Amino acid sequence: MSSSSPDPSISDLDKLLNAFSQITSIQSLTDILAAFGLLHMPPAQQYGILFGCLTFTFTVIAVVTLLYFGGSFQRIEEQAKSGESMTAPDSVTQRKYRPLLLERLLEEREWMIQTNYSSVTDAKQLANASMQDDEFTNLTKMLMTIAPSDKSTMSQDYEANYIRAYKRCQDKPGGPILGGRPNHRFEAYARAYAGCGSHTALSYRWSYARMYESMAGKSHESDERFTSLYQERPHDIIGKTCRLEPLLASRHSKELWEITSGNAWKEHRGYNPEEVWGFLDCGPFQNVQALSESEVFKLEHNAAGFAIVESITDRLVGVVHLSKDDPKNLSVQLDLPIVKPSSDGSIEQLEACFLLLDRLFAHGYRRIQICVDTLDVRGKRLPQRLGFTQEGQIPKHMIVKEANRDSIIYGMLNSDWDKGARAFLLKKLHGAAFQKADAANVAKEEAAEDQEQKLRDKKGAEAKANKK
Repeated sequence: MSSSSPDPSISDLDKLLNAFSQITSIQSLTDILAAFGLLHMPPAQQYGILFGCLTFTFTVIAVVTLLYFGGSFQRIEEQAKSGESMTAPDSVTQRKYRPLLLERLLEEREWMIQTNYSSVTDAKQLANASMQDDEFTNLTKMLMTIAPSDKSTMSQDYEANYIRAYKRCQDKPGGPILGGRPNHRFEAYARAYAGCGSHTALSYRWSYARMYESMAGKSHESDERFTSLYQERPHDIIGKTCRLEPLLASRHSKELWEITSGNAWKEHRGYNPEEVWGFLDCGPFQNVQALSESEVFKLEHNAAGFAIVESITDRLVGVVHLSKDDPKNLSVQLDLPIVKPSSDGSIEQLEACFLLLDRLFAHGYRRIQICVDTLDVRGKRLPQRLGFTQEGQIPKHMIVKEANRDSIIYGMLNSDWDKGARAFLLKKLHGAAFQKADAANVAKEEAAEDQEQKLRDKKGAEAKANKK
């Protein structure tokens, strides 16, 4: 037997005591290495093992410290004393403590239900209800720009909002004042701000009003054009490249038929009308009357329709619909715009969708979806360009023109919109400089609003103190 073999007569307890006696005799790093049998290893391995041990020690200390100061030990002690279960909560308990919605969203939900659907109490009645010729649905009315002549609950605060915005723009106009028109920027900003209504988010009103002011205040010609347009059509939603007009058969059906019938029209060549209507449940139409009497213009009660009109030429680009409005759950569906093939993917089409999305989220909607036929290659491009997320696919979702249709669902959440989707789309439409200027403007307005709120609170507190 080798001299290095352990002595079988020595017990395990003696071996343990011998090891402890070696530890108490440690006086240097060399003694530590010798105690663990590492003295004859290469220096690199020695340092590696040493640093590994130090890392482990500091990690344990950090974890214990975080648990202590984080209150974990205290909670464990409290649970032990109260007899409360320390296991993970079940699904019912988790549902009980689910975070509640913001108070503003709940108020907007109640307001939309009362305003838009108070006369329709039955779900079946809502699904079957449709609007008469040249009659706007309540959803369309809610999204339209408010005019001072309107006699509705939405226009009650118009004057107060107008005065407030006018004074704000006087303090900080968005650009130089035109000669001979000292008030043109203030008036443009104020009517755009007040036109958004009191039920939209303040950040949206600031952004929309400043964009409108910048376009109207460029020159004398632009001021005259926007003033005239406001006098003739005060309810339109205005963008830089297009505007959204509330859809009317008497105004839009003829031109819509001309651009979607497939016939040659003005400088545009003829095309197969199935490129426009192939994936829809209606069309192509033989004449204007057939189009006017179709579901394109005869909307259901929980839908809305807008015509997309080019800003420069005043020509119709197409129409865009909203459907399946569900204010109880703050969700709605954006249907693919009906446009001529040459306008598919155009900046006007994208901005029309942006204008609707921005106003819908400003009203408090939490989710907007787009439903696309799985075979519609061109249709699937639009939600991707808008920044929507593909959520899933529904087989045998619909029967379209007596054939099966599978659908892909795309969704946009209000949280995604606020955290970057809006800025991404605004930059894509109008450039990085415009997007940065818009963000800076909203930040300045928020700071000014906070300051004004503090002053109002201070005055209120002083008034209460004086009464006492």
